[in-house]
Amino acid sequence: MSTVPKRKPTRAATQSTGATSRQAILDTAARLFRQEGYAATSLRAIADACDMKAGSLYYHFDSKDQIVSEVLDIGVQRVFDTVRCAVEALSPDADLRATLQCAIEAHLSALLHAHDFTSANIRIFGQVPSDVRASHKSLRRSYEQYWQGLLTALQRRGEIRSGTDLQRTVFFLFGAMNWTTEWYDQKKSGLPAMAGELADLVTNGLCPKPAARRSRPAVKQGKA
Repeated sequence: MSTVPKRKPTRAATQSTGATSRQAILDTAARLFRQEGYAATSLRAIADACDMKAGSLYYHFDSKDQIVSEVLDIGVQRVFDTVRCAVEALSPDADLRATLQCAIEAHLSALLHAHDFTSANIRIFGQVPSDVRASHKSLRRSYEQYWQGLLTALQRRGEIRSGTDLQRTVFFLFGAMNWTTEWYDQKKSGLPAMAGELADLVTNGLCPKPAARRSRPAVKQGKA
């Protein structure tokens, strides 16, 4: 009785399996970095969570720092791509309020939906070795400069007062948006509403609008 010889997997199939395994490692590492932090997450822990031998990780990555470097980059790149795509879909004459709300909502959507990667980025950036931070800073800087470019264009159109420090404004926005990973509850507020509130806070501040302000009653002076 003849037997059918087993076919060796094709090169394309092997590459596809390898790519899937690599992404599974990154997905798992991002989750562990977010939950446990950088120091507490070992290569063995990542391998165990992926149900593979620790040595198998070296087929895809040279070291733990290469893994964490890619996790950091993916976290920022996903947010960057989402924001850029959303803003490019806006009308060219979109005003400050509309542009901010669009960019903020896109940032928050990517931040909260790609939760493991983005949260890991925020949590462990200060924990990773200095050379890993240095290699990642160029991407962060590019994203910051993208936001500054948006605000600069609006400032040139007269929608932002001259003299405003736009770099500090971007840092303020990033701090407010990134902290939502700690407190956001979608059951209490949807992303569009929250993005609108933050955009309104930036554009209008906390003071009532001029038309809504009530004149303060004069203070009567007592007799001496």
